[in-house]
Amino acid sequence: MKLHELKPAEGSRHERKRKGRGIGSGNGKTAGKGHKGQNARSGGGVRLGFEGGQTPLFRRLPKRGFTNINRKEYAIVNLDVLNRFEEGTEVTPELLIETGIVSNEKSGIKILGKGTLEKKLSVKAHKFSSAAKESIEAAGGNAEVI
Repeated sequence: MKLHELKPAEGSRHERKRKGRGIGSGNGKTAGKGHKGQNARSGGGVRLGFEGGQTPLFRRLPKRGFTNINRKEYAIVNLDVLNRFEEGTEVTPELLIETGIVSNEKSGIKILGKGTLEKKLSVKAHKFSSAAKESIEAAGGNAEVI
């Protein structure tokens, strides 16, 4: 096969339909909209969520609670994950993102105390659980809140 022999797959390319352009086009006069009615009109059609006058689903369902727009979402890192770093490393949010432990920082990083820490590390994060802080300091490292 050569570059000039390339063709799109059969049926993958369509010409657009030119509506309302004469009887011979097969889409003239009413342009496929039928006769009269809401959908035949200019700007016609129903709004999003309209169900023909029946009480719409979003009005039938009970409303509960609210979403706090100021909520802070923390990316969670457990202690056992930090064992992959070498002794004496300074673990920062940038390092965690770089190594792929955390995909994105969200509002910050919180270190939780699941597992055990076997190495002396200097950990910098936005929040620590009390168990995590104790484990880091027991291993000889230090936990610094950013």
